[in-house]
Amino acid sequence: MSLRSVVKSISRTFNFVTDHPLNRDNKLTAILRFVKWQVMLRLASKPIIHSFTDKARIIIKKGMYGATGNVYCGLYEFYDMGFLLHFLRKEDLFIDVGANIGSYTALAVGHVRAKTISFEPGPVAFEQLKKNIEANKAQDIATPLQMAVGEKKGVVQFTTNLDSMNHVAVSTDKQTIQVNLDSLDNILADKYPALMKIDVEGLETEVIKGAAKTLAKKELKAIIIELNSGGKKYGYNKEAVHEMLSAAGFEPYLYNPLKRTLTHAGTFGYYNTIYVRDLPFVENRLKTAEPFKVLNKII
Repeated sequence: MSLRSVVKSISRTFNFVTDHPLNRDNKLTAILRFVKWQVMLRLASKPIIHSFTDKARIIIKKGMYGATGNVYCGLYEFYDMGFLLHFLRKEDLFIDVGANIGSYTALAVGHVRAKTISFEPGPVAFEQLKKNIEANKAQDIATPLQMAVGEKKGVVQFTTNLDSMNHVAVSTDKQTIQVNLDSLDNILADKYPALMKIDVEGLETEVIKGAAKTLAKKELKAIIIELNSGGKKYGYNKEAVHEMLSAAGFEPYLYNPLKRTLTHAGTFGYYNTIYVRDLPFVENRLKTAEPFKVLNKII
């Protein structure tokens, strides 16, 4: 990597960190936190257990680019993670499709103590997912499954060299492994989730196609889903997912954890989108949730 590329990468990271909602009011502290953690990760002889929120913990080590974002910014995906923390209750079931190392899972089981089923096909990320469950002493309420989720039962090739961007392989991918595949309808036949998070690097269409019965369950109130251009490599587009979710009664919203307000989204698909059904129920949950603490802020 050239010096110019390194400088541009650092600049993008600094801009993201200082513009994050939890850092905007104190950018200098955010930069110092970033520098401190860079030094700590390079000097540490073993992974560091980081206090994610006032109740949840996550294990951080060098090379975990997505996870370290939670250190720099408190909650890396602030709006969506804030929604999870305010919406979920202990009696709920949370489904984490594309869990990676388990940032969302750690919040669900560590902070809320909600029952959780997490899917992650990548062997390295899956091992870290299990360690994060153990770090939160949540083995009794968390079920990690090393498999991919799609439209039907089968096997697929999965990349192994792209960190948090690993995905079901296409013809140009070289470093892959074979993993099992099944649908949410098959796996969750007798289970009733309240919230799902789906982040499968473009294969969201296949996941939704295999979840028609799950989407029809009235207990399911919200879905956090990544809709961007990633589906193009599989021949899908985000509009198809939007149409399927809309047909099931879900509408796209943006959430502001600081104000605890939902705003109907005029557009969707740039980053994560929160799809909500039974709006009065969801809004009541958000307004009556216990506050959480992150970066010494009560939210």
